[in-house]
Amino acid sequence: MKNLAYISIGVLFGITMYKSEAASWFRIYEMFNFQAFHMYGIIGVAVVLGVLTIQIIKKYNIKTFFGVPIVLEDKDKSFKRYFWGGIIFGLGWALAGACPGPMFTLVGAGFYSLLIVIAFAMLGTYLYGVLKDKLPH
Repeated sequence: MKNLAYISIGVLFGITMYKSEAASWFRIYEMFNFQAFHMYGIIGVAVVLGVLTIQIIKKYNIKTFFGVPIVLEDKDKSFKRYFWGGIIFGLGWALAGACPGPMFTLVGAGFYSLLIVIAFAMLGTYLYGVLKDKLPH
């Protein structure tokens, strides 16, 4: 039953990404060339909604669908980790033409070449897990 809730939310997210053209390579290309506001608008709305949602969760102690309290741990504040992480993420996004969420949406839309990108994203995640303790954080 838990998996059905997660799958349903994922499908709704995929439909939203596809219909809003946030998974469109052309829209992403426009954004990186500063030619259109479309993607910046979507990202801006997502950031504002995320901040508001986190504040509501903290204020009202909201629980998950299954009654489990949501615990939000504070993160270390450091410039270097976010700077380099952002550069790596941005380069991957620019080279692949999609960030992690839309990659799955695009595969669902029939762009099967993104399976290669997903495989390498998973490989990179695995390698990070192996090397995490040796990397400067």
